[in-house]
Amino acid sequence: MTAHPGSVPDLSGLTLAEQASLSGGADFWTTKAVGEVPSLVLTDGPHGVRRQAGATDHLGLAESLPATCFPPAVGLAQSWDPELVGRVGAALGTEAGALGVDVLLGPGINIKRDPRGGRNFEYYSEDPFLTGVLGGAWVTGLQSTGVGASLKHFAANNAEHDRMRSSSDVDPRTLREIYLRAFQRVVRTSAPWTVMCSYNRINGVYASEDHWLLTTVLREEWGFDGVVVSDWGAVRDRSASVPAGLDLEMPGDGGASDARLLAAVESGDCSPEDVRTAASRVAALAAKAAGAGRGGAARDAGTLAVGAEDVEAHHALAREVAARCVVLLRNEGGLLPLNPGGSVAVIGGFAQDPRYQGGGSSHVAPTRLDVPLEEIRALAGSGTVTFSHGYTEEGDGAGLREQAVRDAESADAAVVFLGLAEHQESEGFDREHIELPSEQLDLLAAVARAQPRTVVVLSHGGVLRLAPVAELAPAILDGALLGQAGGGAIADVLFGRVNPSGRLAETVPVRLQDTPAYLNFPGENSAVLYGEGLYVGYRWYDARETDVAFPFGHGLSYTTFAYSDLRLEQAATGVTASLTVTNTGDRAGREVVQFYVSKPDSAVSRAPRELKGFTGVTLDPGASERVSVLLSREDLAYWDVRVDGWVVEGGEYTVSVGASSRDLRAEAVVAVEGDELRLPVTLDSTLGEVLADPKAASVLAEVLAPSAAMGDSSALGMDMARMMASIPLGRLTAFGPVGREELEALIARINQEG
Repeated sequence: MTAHPGSVPDLSGLTLAEQASLSGGADFWTTKAVGEVPSLVLTDGPHGVRRQAGATDHLGLAESLPATCFPPAVGLAQSWDPELVGRVGAALGTEAGALGVDVLLGPGINIKRDPRGGRNFEYYSEDPFLTGVLGGAWVTGLQSTGVGASLKHFAANNAEHDRMRSSSDVDPRTLREIYLRAFQRVVRTSAPWTVMCSYNRINGVYASEDHWLLTTVLREEWGFDGVVVSDWGAVRDRSASVPAGLDLEMPGDGGASDARLLAAVESGDCSPEDVRTAASRVAALAAKAAGAGRGGAARDAGTLAVGAEDVEAHHALAREVAARCVVLLRNEGGLLPLNPGGSVAVIGGFAQDPRYQGGGSSHVAPTRLDVPLEEIRALAGSGTVTFSHGYTEEGDGAGLREQAVRDAESADAAVVFLGLAEHQESEGFDREHIELPSEQLDLLAAVARAQPRTVVVLSHGGVLRLAPVAELAPAILDGALLGQAGGGAIADVLFGRVNPSGRLAETVPVRLQDTPAYLNFPGENSAVLYGEGLYVGYRWYDARETDVAFPFGHGLSYTTFAYSDLRLEQAATGVTASLTVTNTGDRAGREVVQFYVSKPDSAVSRAPRELKGFTGVTLDPGASERVSVLLSREDLAYWDVRVDGWVVEGGEYTVSVGASSRDLRAEAVVAVEGDELRLPVTLDSTLGEVLADPKAASVLAEVLAPSAAMGDSSALGMDMARMMASIPLGRLTAFGPVGREELEALIARINQEG
């Protein structure tokens, strides 16, 4: 008898073998139908639905059905627009439903620790706050349609090198504040149906076998109640993974893993209750999908397709989104926007054969593809547009370069498309450098000499060294990867139909050697030390006062904005920051207002400033609007390793507001009440720590007069008070003022009265 859609199937009638089979895949993309529990279809995202056509193959590499290819996360993050990201999620959910998909594998929210990371195109940012806000919006949008998300890759998956064995060795505070914080936000605010554990080890323990990660943190601390699914092939030992908190191993292997799990139960290495728990969670997920109208429904690939109406509407959305994601890095002399009636020399192969998505498991078969050259011609009006390739990766490109120079000389402006091809960056390997190909830089140098009005358009999944580009080109548009409608979006921005408002979601360094993880990436001997600690991305560059090519949050507009009247108000939930933004230019435009928080006198190591809020505002010329954000108390907290918990440090905080992490226009100070933090006194507590607490100091003073014990140290040329302050209480017995038993009694009294 089939369970009612949406109800959790009764597993009591299933054998242990049947329950075990529920937590193992049927094939590459589906789970098993067992008893009343229907099968599920999980397939790759995050920027489009990669639904494999026909029968699934053992590697999941067969042709996939057409779907809208939205900007990958590297581009989408540059929108700094949660509402727009949510609309993308909803559109993806609509298409996933039409293609018979129950769970779309995304979003990827790992932190971009190093610009060489091979999968950086699939992740949002170097900053956990921005990542968490955008990732949460994507999940909420997707799941509003009844399709589940799979938050990935949990956790500390920041490199592709040796990714199935390498251990990410990271200290507790850094792990919590940088690499887990976005996951925590999305789990708590958006409740993803599933979380995908990563391939790598974390401090020596495989993520799929990490009970602390999957159960203690994810479920018990954060309240996650969904399914933990493995990354495809991430499970080394299922009998160790299921007790740790893994619910579903993917892909299926014909039942061999199920049999090994049962054998582990028989040998006592795995509990039957753990197997039942995993099965019940998978069954609950299947019921949730069935309640949304899928989960066990007919999935003949021959009958599945995105509707024609959605194809058109979603392509239009993809163009709108892509234009929002374009970052105007440079615009000397107001070169952009271009005059539609002028002549333009378009140069570079990416103008004709665009790079619009990343390589690997997230590769989407687009429903259509906008070609930048064609879109530029469509918007050029009465102007003329010429095209030349300009360079080649094979052989001598002198002839191509000479033709490009001739075209540029005879035009009013040149638009040069530069970037990285798919084979130069992809899932599965990390880049060795961040340089543009030399033949592209040679081309740009030649064109810029011939045509001062040269615009560069960039396409890439990972950060590039842009110092040589900025030296040559007065205008630069950074498209990152813009999806199938990127060609139209670029044309819209070039000709001013869209005023650019994108912002960088990661810092562009002057050189690779300046990057935080330069000496510790990608690791060696299957381990990578996170030696930079908390200082990832702009935190690192700001702390070291290092020059950057373009800072985190940077992005220009065809208009200008002014900030005024910053006000801060403390509330129980945090600090409300508000200010007035005015469009001081002659075009309507959108400004992304960024709020950074610092605590210069902090007792713990902190970055000079951290992003804790942002908002967008669209204004007509001359118009003003007051904007406000809540800088939540939770986001002001740091992870205190002494109490293994979040702590808000009391005192004065500086809130800086601006258009990037280094373009700060206003600041104000606010007093924040701190959390009460009382650490128990032990024999290892120092004299200075105890004396800093008036109550504890008064108890200690009854038997110990610190000034007398310290004596006159002037003859020794030393500060005895400072030296004594660092001595643990347990060591005081060596200096004679108090015995061990008396000291222990004092400590007990201090803790009791404290």
